[in-house]
Amino acid sequence: MVKGKFESMNIKGDLFGGVTTAIVSLPMALAFGVASGAGPQAGLWGAILVGLFAALFGGSRTLISEPTGPMTVVMAAVLTTMIAKHPENGPAMAFTVVMMAGLFQIALGALKLGKYITLMPYSVISGFMSGVGVILVILQLAPFLGQSTPAGGALGTLQAIPDLIRNMHFGEFLLGLMTLGALLFMPNKYKKIIPPQLVALVAVTLVSMLLFSDEGIRRIGEIPSGLPSIIWPTFTWGLLSEMLVDALVLGTLGCIDTLLTAVIADSLTRKEHDSNRELMGQGIANTVSGLFGGLPGAGATMGTVVNVQVGGSSPLSGIVRAVILLLVVLWLAPLTQPIPLAVLAGIAMYVGLNILDWSFIKRAHRVSLVPTCIMYGVLFLTVFVDLIYAVGIGVFLANVITIEKLSRVQEKNVKAISDADDGVPLEDSERQLLDQAKGQLLFFYLSGPMIFGVSKAIARQHAAVEQYKVMVLDLSAVPMIDVTVALALENAMRDALDAGCEVFLYSPNEQTMHQLEKIQIRDWIDEDHIVDSRTEALEKGLAVVQRINAESEVVQQGSAI
Repeated sequence: MVKGKFESMNIKGDLFGGVTTAIVSLPMALAFGVASGAGPQAGLWGAILVGLFAALFGGSRTLISEPTGPMTVVMAAVLTTMIAKHPENGPAMAFTVVMMAGLFQIALGALKLGKYITLMPYSVISGFMSGVGVILVILQLAPFLGQSTPAGGALGTLQAIPDLIRNMHFGEFLLGLMTLGALLFMPNKYKKIIPPQLVALVAVTLVSMLLFSDEGIRRIGEIPSGLPSIIWPTFTWGLLSEMLVDALVLGTLGCIDTLLTAVIADSLTRKEHDSNRELMGQGIANTVSGLFGGLPGAGATMGTVVNVQVGGSSPLSGIVRAVILLLVVLWLAPLTQPIPLAVLAGIAMYVGLNILDWSFIKRAHRVSLVPTCIMYGVLFLTVFVDLIYAVGIGVFLANVITIEKLSRVQEKNVKAISDADDGVPLEDSERQLLDQAKGQLLFFYLSGPMIFGVSKAIARQHAAVEQYKVMVLDLSAVPMIDVTVALALENAMRDALDAGCEVFLYSPNEQTMHQLEKIQIRDWIDEDHIVDSRTEALEKGLAVVQRINAESEVVQQGSAI
């Protein structure tokens, strides 16, 4: 649990962290607002409201929350879809989706599901985030070239590239190149002093005012400087299911983005965040942001790292950052009017390039083929099909492959022997008991956690059970089984009993025995056949073998007489 988030407060460091992250956030908020299609004011209010409420109610001391590249990509798709289907109420319906996503995040936190959010294969996360980066870059091509963004999202933009190039506005294209160049080639020693996004924003905007004042450059224009209006939840029954799906995608993405960033913050600060409380804080923040027409947000890696590096140590830095941005909106909004849209496109494109998982992409050829294929497959589906399908299919394939690999490993831990075997950990006395049975006692030994993929191995190992007089099933080294394995073990024991082979069960682990009791094992196995030790099982089994052999000898002698 995160207790007393403000206990570690360092007023000087938090004030400096708040001021610095506000400077970093300003150009990003403007760029994401324009990129989403909701306008720069939506980006600014998203940065203010998400940042403020996540800092107040979240579960991390140093996390900076604001609109991010992945959230902006999804929001742009939602906004485009809603406006296309309902031109009048489309924006309100899109922000309703943001509120629903926030409520979904609150529910996840309240149900304490935070720790499960990031249990996702890295190949899927890598492919998804890289796909989002590609989409963000593609969506900026039109404003980068001085054109309006075509309909149809990323695919529509790709199809329109010939027309975009043919009708390119050279002045805006040059400004976009200058912005991207400043961001890519600014020396690292200066990046540590001042955010490159702010340098590019101010410098290229000044250049545009000096050199292209009469060139018809498209600019941000006037941003409303007052407080935002409330956007009441709006929906139609026909689109409710689609809105719910969009909210689930947006909310889940925000959870993943936030908790991954929180882990980074923990590694920098040597502190531990409360994931469930963080999800509730993010949910409250996104609900409020959607209510006032702000973009959805999540934990932002860049802002968080900067905050920690300059001394931020408590939520006070996030609160200071939000207050500074609020002052900018209320009193300094006119200063943003001359900013060219091409400059914001260059900033957003730079963010998209940074979202790509270059570290994994560069080493993909050295990684095994399957994770690489999953990564590129998820990337392709993210860009050209659908975000939720990409993650769903990627997680399904990755889990199936993982289960198959685990099953192959677990199969080696399923052993059925009738003579002492070094692969089974038996005491010397236990080995002697097994040897005395002279191959008439089947010792069935499992070890390690057992999941459904190993059920076939269990069936193969007990296939010849009719050859034995006794089967001892040893589950002492099995900490857990699932219902499929429990049923496979039931089949093994029932087959043995049907073949006239007596069964003794040794299962001291409480969880494993509880699972077997769920399938009512005690209804068809005598209580004295469920033993308290391996030695007892072998002794009782040997006694049965000897009794059956003795009875057989008496019968044979009687036949001979």
